[in-house]
Amino acid sequence: MYGDPTTIRRVLTERGDTWAVVGLSSNQQRAAYGVAAVLQRFGKRVVPVHPKAETVLGEQGYTSLADIPFPVDVVDVFVNSALAGPVADEAAAIGAKAVWFQLGVVDEEAYERTRAAGLDMVMDRCPAIEIPLLGR
Repeated sequence: MYGDPTTIRRVLTERGDTWAVVGLSSNQQRAAYGVAAVLQRFGKRVVPVHPKAETVLGEQGYTSLADIPFPVDVVDVFVNSALAGPVADEAAAIGAKAVWFQLGVVDEEAYERTRAAGLDMVMDRCPAIEIPLLGR
């Protein structure tokens, strides 16, 4: 359900190429950094969202989704499950097309709210694992 193959494919291939990665910092030891690098290799623009607003992988960072001055297609969430729901709500508020909760990030109520708002939603999956499986 949360990792429906059709939804995963649609988010990775049809929803757009600008991905805001919430929780992405310049710490190369963190999973968010590695996943963001994979997304870039597959042609996605990665926008870091982190309280420090650091430039990461050549892209200017922002402290929140609302601070990003251009459209965001997908919001990739690398925060604790307890904090993920408000990020999903903010993604809907800025007009994102999809929300992706990383492995281990689960909030069923946020999943339902996000889907009800008309966004695609993937939860407890990793795009760095899924995108190479598309054979692109």
